[in-house]
Amino acid sequence: MKHLLVLILLFIPFIKAFSLNNTFNDEGKINVIVIGAHPDDADGSTGGTAIKFAELGHNVLFVSLTNGDAGHQSIGGGELARIRRAEAEEAGKRFGVKYIVLENHDGELMPTLELRKDVIRLIREWNADIVIGPRPNDYHPDHRNTATVIQDAAYLVIVPNVVTDTPPLKKNPVFLYTQDRFQKPYPFQPDIAIDISDVFDKKIYGMAAHESQYFDWLPWTVGIEAPTGEKERLEWLSSNRERVIAPSVRQSLIKWYGEETGAKVTQAEAFEICEYGTRPSDEEIKRLFPMIK
Repeated sequence: MKHLLVLILLFIPFIKAFSLNNTFNDEGKINVIVIGAHPDDADGSTGGTAIKFAELGHNVLFVSLTNGDAGHQSIGGGELARIRRAEAEEAGKRFGVKYIVLENHDGELMPTLELRKDVIRLIREWNADIVIGPRPNDYHPDHRNTATVIQDAAYLVIVPNVVTDTPPLKKNPVFLYTQDRFQKPYPFQPDIAIDISDVFDKKIYGMAAHESQYFDWLPWTVGIEAPTGEKERLEWLSSNRERVIAPSVRQSLIKWYGEETGAKVTQAEAFEICEYGTRPSDEEIKRLFPMIK
C-alpha cells in the first residue's frame, strides 16, 4: 500500500499536466497555447495578448516546460518548485488562462524525443489554432531548447502515426515566435503586433503573481533590491516592463490597426510567423486575432 501511494504521488504532476481531455472544440472559439521554459515566461512575452483573448471568450493555455526549481538565490529544489507552481496557478487566475507546469528541472531542459512527444500531446489536446513560443536565439539554454522542441513538434502534430495515443490535429496550427532583442543570426521580425495598452496594468498584475521571480531572483541577479509593498512592487514592475516600441513593431501596428490608431499605441506585443506551421494570410491573421480592429 505504501509503494502504491508513492507511485500515485510521483505521477500526480504528469496526470495534472495531461488532463485537458481535448474539450476545446467550441465553434468560433480560438485555442491558443503559449509555451515557455519557465513559470513566468509566457506571462512576460504574451500576457497582454492572452488577456485580450480571454476577455473575448477564447481559450488560452500557458505551459512551462520546467518547474523553475533552480531560479532563486537562496531556495531551490522541491521547495522552490512548489512555490513556482503555486505562483503560476495564481498568475493563471489573474490572466484568465489555464496554467500548466511540467516536472522538468530548471537549467537542465533538453529537446528530447520524450519532451517533443509531451509537447505534441499538449498541442493536440488543446486543439490549438495558435502555438506561441520563443525563438531559438537566446542567452538561456532552456529557452533555446524550448524553441527547438516546439519547432520539432510543428508539422508532426498532424501526423497520425506519431504519438498515436493522442488524436492528431486536422490542420497544422499557426506557430509564432515571441519578440526578443537578439540580433544574430537575424533580428526578430514583427509580422503581427498587438496593442496591449489598455490591458498593460492587468498584465503587470498577472506577472506580479510570480513573486519569487520578479521580486527576489531577477533583482538579485543584477544586484538590486525590489520594494516590499504591494503597490510599490506593481509600480516598480510596471516601470521595468514598459518598452519603447521599436520602429519595426510600430510599422506592424500601423499595418494592422491603421495609421491613426497604430501611431498612438503605447504598449505592444509582437510575434513572428514560424515557417514550420501554417502560413496564414492577412485575412486569416485577422480572424485568429479578433482584438485587431
